[in-house]
Amino acid sequence: MTIYNKLVRDKIPEIMLSKGETPITKILSDMEYISYLENKLDEEVTEFHNSKELEELADILEVVYALCECKEYSVDELLSVYQKKHESRGGFSKKIFLIGKE
Repeated sequence: MTIYNKLVRDKIPEIMLSKGETPITKILSDMEYISYLENKLDEEVTEFHNSKELEELADILEVVYALCECKEYSVDELLSVYQKKHESRGGFSKKIFLIGKE
Protein backbone atom coordinates (compact mmCIF):
# COMPACT_ATOMS: atom_id res chain seq x y z
CA MET A 1 0.00 0.00 0.00
CA THR A 2 1.23 3.50 -0.87
CA ILE A 3 0.73 6.14 1.86
CA TYR A 4 0.09 9.78 0.89
CA ASN A 5 -1.49 11.39 3.98
CA LYS A 6 -2.31 14.65 2.20
CA LEU A 7 -5.24 16.75 1.10
CA VAL A 8 -6.10 16.16 -2.55
CA ARG A 9 -8.45 17.72 -5.06
CA ASP A 10 -12.03 16.47 -5.06
CA LYS A 11 -11.78 14.40 -8.25
CA ILE A 12 -8.56 12.55 -7.38
CA PRO A 13 -10.35 9.49 -5.91
CA GLU A 14 -12.47 9.20 -9.10
CA ILE A 15 -9.35 9.48 -11.25
CA MET A 16 -7.66 6.78 -9.20
CA LEU A 17 -10.68 4.50 -9.56
CA SER A 18 -10.68 5.01 -13.33
CA LYS A 19 -7.08 3.76 -13.34
CA GLY A 20 -8.01 0.61 -11.42
CA GLU A 21 -6.56 1.93 -8.15
CA THR A 22 -8.45 1.79 -4.84
CA PRO A 23 -8.19 5.08 -2.93
CA ILE A 24 -8.41 4.98 0.84
CA THR A 25 -9.86 8.29 2.03
CA LYS A 26 -11.54 10.05 4.92
CA ILE A 27 -13.44 13.31 5.23
CA LEU A 28 -11.59 15.82 7.39
CA SER A 29 -13.13 17.79 10.25
CA ASP A 30 -13.24 21.56 9.74
CA MET A 31 -10.19 22.07 11.95
CA GLU A 32 -8.24 19.33 10.17
CA TYR A 33 -9.29 20.77 6.81
CA ILE A 34 -7.91 24.23 7.60
CA SER A 35 -4.67 22.74 8.90
CA TYR A 36 -4.23 20.58 5.79
CA LEU A 37 -5.09 23.51 3.52
CA GLU A 38 -2.34 25.53 5.17
CA ASN A 39 0.07 22.61 4.63
CA LYS A 40 -1.13 22.34 1.02
CA LEU A 41 -0.40 26.04 0.50
CA ASP A 42 3.18 25.49 1.66
CA GLU A 43 3.45 22.44 -0.61
CA GLU A 44 2.16 24.33 -3.66
CA VAL A 45 4.46 27.30 -3.01
CA THR A 46 7.43 24.94 -2.76
CA GLU A 47 6.38 23.28 -6.03
CA PHE A 48 6.23 26.70 -7.68
CA HIS A 49 9.70 27.57 -6.37
CA ASN A 50 11.01 24.35 -7.90
CA SER A 51 9.20 24.46 -11.24
CA LYS A 52 8.43 28.17 -11.88
CA GLU A 53 5.38 26.97 -13.87
CA LEU A 54 2.07 28.81 -14.26
CA GLU A 55 0.20 25.63 -13.34
CA GLU A 56 1.69 25.80 -9.84
CA LEU A 57 0.51 29.40 -9.45
CA ALA A 58 -2.98 28.16 -10.38
CA ASP A 59 -2.69 25.48 -7.69
CA ILE A 60 -1.74 28.15 -5.14
CA LEU A 61 -4.80 30.16 -6.16
CA GLU A 62 -7.02 27.07 -5.76
CA VAL A 63 -5.79 26.64 -2.19
CA VAL A 64 -6.22 30.36 -1.43
CA TYR A 65 -9.82 30.21 -2.71
CA ALA A 66 -10.48 27.12 -0.56
CA LEU A 67 -9.06 28.89 2.50
CA CYS A 68 -11.32 31.87 1.79
CA GLU A 69 -14.33 29.57 1.55
CA CYS A 70 -13.67 27.78 4.82
CA LYS A 71 -13.03 31.09 6.57
CA GLU A 72 -16.32 32.34 5.05
CA TYR A 73 -14.66 35.04 2.97
CA SER A 74 -15.89 35.52 -0.56
CA VAL A 75 -13.53 35.82 -3.50
CA ASP A 76 -14.99 39.30 -3.99
CA GLU A 77 -13.93 40.20 -0.42
CA LEU A 78 -10.45 38.85 -1.08
CA LEU A 79 -10.15 40.88 -4.27
CA SER A 80 -11.48 43.98 -2.51
CA VAL A 81 -8.86 43.68 0.26
CA TYR A 82 -6.21 43.04 -2.38
CA GLN A 83 -7.28 46.13 -4.35
CA LYS A 84 -7.33 48.39 -1.26
CA LYS A 85 -3.90 47.20 -0.19
CA HIS A 86 -2.58 47.52 -3.73
CA GLU A 87 -3.88 51.09 -3.97
CA SER A 88 -2.55 52.16 -0.57
CA ARG A 89 0.81 50.35 -0.53
CA GLY A 90 1.37 49.46 -4.17
CA GLY A 91 2.39 46.18 -5.74
CA PHE A 92 5.83 44.85 -6.59
CA SER A 93 6.14 45.88 -10.24
CA LYS A 94 8.81 48.53 -9.59
CA LYS A 95 11.14 45.84 -8.21
CA ILE A 96 12.10 47.96 -5.19
CA PHE A 97 14.45 46.24 -2.72
CA LEU A 98 14.62 48.05 0.65
CA ILE A 99 18.07 47.76 2.18
CA GLY A 100 17.35 49.67 5.36
CA LYS A 101 16.71 53.15 6.71
CA GLU A 102 18.55 55.87 8.60
